[in-house]
Amino acid sequence: MRRETIEEQVKALAQPVADACGVELVDVTYLSENGRWILRISIDREGGVTLDDCQRVSQALGDELDRVDPIPGSYSLEVSSPGLERPLRRPAEFQRFKGRLVWVRSYGPIQGSRSWEGRLLGVDDGQVVLETATGEVRIPLDRVAKAHLVAEL
Repeated sequence: MRRETIEEQVKALAQPVADACGVELVDVTYLSENGRWILRISIDREGGVTLDDCQRVSQALGDELDRVDPIPGSYSLEVSSPGLERPLRRPAEFQRFKGRLVWVRSYGPIQGSRSWEGRLLGVDDGQVVLETATGEVRIPLDRVAKAHLVAEL
């Protein structure tokens, strides 16, 4: 079974679990590290997630995964916060983190570049709007290949 198919099936199982636990499902990644398979679930909530949040989601999702069994073979389930450089994918996430420093990479060049770092001004008319060192940049949401917060320490 393809990795992407497994991730989609797990997302469908994990979303109601996250909702029931009062957290946001940020990301689902199924990957191989050092010869073992890992199912990595990232969750978040306003004010940040706690260890108890992670344990509740891990227990509830683990039970659901055991019941449905969408993943062939053995794997480890990891549930954690998305970290300081959390990914941004949905328009609501770009709006939520307005004012924060972000990094964005696009599919193909826009205004002569494929990646930017700048202050997130929000989403306007289907475009991510950044204030960079060279001025304002608008990146259509459907051209965003990857985006994440940049840690400001």
